[in-house]
Amino acid sequence: MVKRLIVMCMVVSLTAPFVSGQLWKMKRYEATAAVGTSQFYGDIGGFSPGENAMGLKDITFKQTRFSVNGSFRYFITDNVAARLSMSYALLHATDARGSNPGRDYEAGTSLFEPALLGEYYFVRNRGRNSFLFQNYRSMGINRAKDFLNSIDGYLFTGIGGAGFDVYKKNDKFLSEVSGMTENGFTAVIPFGLGAKIALDPNILVGAEFAMRYVFSDYLDGYDADEKPDADPEKNLSHSKDVYHTFMLTFSYRIKTARNGLPMFK
Repeated sequence: MVKRLIVMCMVVSLTAPFVSGQLWKMKRYEATAAVGTSQFYGDIGGFSPGENAMGLKDITFKQTRFSVNGSFRYFITDNVAARLSMSYALLHATDARGSNPGRDYEAGTSLFEPALLGEYYFVRNRGRNSFLFQNYRSMGINRAKDFLNSIDGYLFTGIGGAGFDVYKKNDKFLSEVSGMTENGFTAVIPFGLGAKIALDPNILVGAEFAMRYVFSDYLDGYDADEKPDADPEKNLSHSKDVYHTFMLTFSYRIKTARNGLPMFK
C-alpha cells in the first residue's frame, strides 16, 4: 500500500507541470468587443513633413472621431493566435489646422473594415495555466506582483479591406474638386500592439493601438497628386492614406469542446 502511494505521488509530481502547462487549451477562443477613437492622415489637413514632429502635430481633437470593433480569436499555440476582426470607424479631415488653412477643405468618411490578423504574445498572464486561478472567480488584485502576472502583451498584423464612403464635403471642397473617387473598397494592412489584464478566469479588459496602411489615396475623396495646391511645397502628399484607432477592449474566454470547437453553453 505504501509503495503504491509513493508511486502515485511520483506520477502526479512528474505529470502535474505538463498538465498545468496545457490548461490554456481548455479555453482557446476569445470574443472581444471594443470602443475607441479614430484618427485620419490624408491629403486634407495636416502639416507638411518639414513642419511636423514625426506626425505628432497631426493628432488633434478636431480630427478625432469614434470607432467600434468586434473580433473572435483562436489560439493556435500558447503564444500565437488568429483573429477575425470587424471594425467600423468615422474619419474626419480638415484644413483648419495644418499647412493649408487657406485652402479650407473638409471631408468626413464612414468606413467598414473586415480583417484577418495574426497575433504574437510576447507576454502571457500566468493564470491561464494555473489550477488555482482557473477555479477562482475573482482575483482581487491587491499587489503589484498579482497585477504583473495577470497581463497579456501582444503584437499583431494581417490583411484586411476597407469599404468607405465620403459622406461629407464642405462647400469649398464641392465647388473646387470634382470627378474623384468618393466611395469604394480597398485593401488595408493593420499592425499594432495591445495589452490585456485578466480580471477573472474568463474576463479580460485592455487597450489596443492599431495603424492601417491603405492601398488607396481617396479615403477623404481627394488626391493631392491629381489636383495639387497652388503652393506646391504645401502638403503635397505622395503617400497613400493612413488612419489609426485606439480601442478599449473587453474580452470573454470561451471553453473548448472535445471536438475542438467553441462551447457556448
